[in-house]
Amino acid sequence: MPERTNHTIEQQLRELAPQVLSPVVRRFRDFAAAEDAVQEALIAAAAQWQRDGTPANPLGWLIQVASRRMADHIRSEVARRHREQVVAEEAQRLALPEDAACDNSEDDTLVLLFMCCHSALTPASAIALTLRAVGGLTTSEIASAFMVPEATLAQRISRAKQTIRESGIPFQLPTADERAHRLGAVLHVLYLIFNEGYASSAGPQLRRADLSDEAIRLTRIVRNRELNNTEVAGLLALMLLTDARRAARTGQDGNLIPLAQQDRTLWDREQIAEGLALLSDALPRGSVGPYQLQAAIAAVHDETTQADDTDWPQILALYELLKRMSDNPMITLNHAVAAAMVHGPRKGLELLSPLDSDARLAEHHRLDAVRAHLLEMAGDKEAAITHYRMAASRATSLAERNYLMMQAAKLNETWPAD
Repeated sequence: MPERTNHTIEQQLRELAPQVLSPVVRRFRDFAAAEDAVQEALIAAAAQWQRDGTPANPLGWLIQVASRRMADHIRSEVARRHREQVVAEEAQRLALPEDAACDNSEDDTLVLLFMCCHSALTPASAIALTLRAVGGLTTSEIASAFMVPEATLAQRISRAKQTIRESGIPFQLPTADERAHRLGAVLHVLYLIFNEGYASSAGPQLRRADLSDEAIRLTRIVRNRELNNTEVAGLLALMLLTDARRAARTGQDGNLIPLAQQDRTLWDREQIAEGLALLSDALPRGSVGPYQLQAAIAAVHDETTQADDTDWPQILALYELLKRMSDNPMITLNHAVAAAMVHGPRKGLELLSPLDSDARLAEHHRLDAVRAHLLEMAGDKEAAITHYRMAASRATSLAERNYLMMQAAKLNETWPAD
């Protein structure tokens, strides 16, 4: 069998990860140990499959290796307690055949997703555990994506698994009522994963495609089960409509290109069409939630072929609806920009004033960045330069920092000449 690229194998392993973890957890009833065993199996597969080729039954191979790891774990634990005979019998009873397969892989993925996004976990822990247990990413990859030490990330995952163990959550798909109650947390985690992938909060890269792709994949799985939930459709539409601009967001030098200056011929029209279809189907059916409204805003941008044709009054109206549903300061920032595009920059600057005392934006670069942009629109170049530099000093993303410094430098070249 010909060798396959690392990227292809990694993609396959990420898709198989929850299908492997589910039967191992179900059989051994130890989420934490099973998750560790599956990670070891995935690491072994990444090395061996690249060298020897993919086995005829990849899922069975991974389940078998993970099961052996679990058997070894049981032997070790029982040996430590002087029960060698008990563990030998237990390991033999629990061994899974190599051709074992999971007939309900999508349901099992949902079980894991709802388990990893349990309300008992913090969002940071839920994200880390979801990416590792459901997404198949290694601890090192997740730590790299979120720019935290690997040891810190490992502790976060360990605490999350301990919380799940202590909570006694059964390994089964929640009932319809439980699913409805916990769905919001699942969608929030997927939304956060997508946002981190689309616009990395730290590091040299503007985006992490592996994270945004994984968020889209998992949201599709939730959507397949929750076909009547319009907010699930709204979130998937939002991801698709936003991710469709991926190729146009950076230049060849990796520098950030703002929305108004992007080459829209590079936008993925198939993704846009799918997102629009999802949104068009969802909006007339029942109440409209924040994900649908954000998707509608993204759709207004994506439907225009040039920035000057953007329907800013419609975007402003959508943001006003969104503000009534959420007090998220980022929504207020974007609302101020939309208001500036409709009523002028001074109106936008006026709407920013209440955010100066919002502790959630303390030390965040986005408020200064938006204020600098609106001051530039208003012709106050000196103040704009000051705020661009302040924003750059607070930005943790290298791509955003470079963009903000470049904006300040451009204005500095022309001020106060004109």
